[in-house]
Amino acid sequence: MQDKWIVGVDLGGTTTKLAFLTTSGEILQKWEIPTDNSDEGRNITCNIAKAINEKLASLGENKNRLIGIGMGAPGPVDYENGVILNVVNLGWKENYPLKEQLEVTTALPAAIENDANCAALGEMWKGAGGGAKDLVCVTLGTGVGGGVIIGGNIVQGSNGAAGEIGHITAIPNGGAPCNCGKTGCLETVASATGIVRLATKEILKGDLKGELAAKQAANGKITAKDVFDSARNGDQMAVKVLDEVTFHLGLVLANIGNTLNPQKIVIGGGVSKAGDILLNSVKQQFNQFAFSSVKKSTELALATLGNDAGVIGAAWLIKNKLNL
Repeated sequence: MQDKWIVGVDLGGTTTKLAFLTTSGEILQKWEIPTDNSDEGRNITCNIAKAINEKLASLGENKNRLIGIGMGAPGPVDYENGVILNVVNLGWKENYPLKEQLEVTTALPAAIENDANCAALGEMWKGAGGGAKDLVCVTLGTGVGGGVIIGGNIVQGSNGAAGEIGHITAIPNGGAPCNCGKTGCLETVASATGIVRLATKEILKGDLKGELAAKQAANGKITAKDVFDSARNGDQMAVKVLDEVTFHLGLVLANIGNTLNPQKIVIGGGVSKAGDILLNSVKQQFNQFAFSSVKKSTELALATLGNDAGVIGAAWLIKNKLNL
């Protein structure tokens, strides 16, 4: 009997990642297509179906090889009904029936979940989670996302918005505006965008000495990577920014740890590529604020799956739904 494949999809505002995986989570093929959010996002599911059919044809395979499709999408999701509640950058109106549309266009059973939740599921199944059934994943990228897994299941919340770690208030007074409409969210200090904002603010204070200021002067801008690289080299301004970022991140993660006591808290996203300089500093702050038994039993770790976490977690979604 022919082995069946699962389709995993990680939908982003600019690109959509797709993969064929085995039912044990091994990626067989992966590729990307541009995300077409024109015409109120009507082309998105059609383009995904077309991309799947074209890839099957190029491999000399037919649709019978596929058993189901899972997708991670940005924004809060009503998992039971497969509805995207609110997405600002894909053109869809509120309460968009994504699961239904995906099943119509692909002729496959589908499961839909928030993209950060899918990344958490991927890390649980095949990554840094190491099979831990109680896991929190925080993704530090352009924004800050999060996923909470208890007993092997994603915590949805009453309206699909559980796990929005990036919108925990880190700075209650005088915080920077966040895209969500609030101010002082963790996202405003711990995302790549937030780190650059903090560093630029330090440079504008007028202390133009040091490596970080020199990079700003030479390139006209700096990146989060510049901040971490300069901090590794002992640049005082970069170290100050690193300390501020990891103070807020460590405090938030300690409060999450005190509330949920997960086996692991996994830090992923592009910012996590900074590695040990980020992790060690966050651990220091976490240990300062975590309850004693949480400190002993909750491990902080860097994500290991990188950009594959989303498609792997999406595949796990439909595998779990179909009881494979």
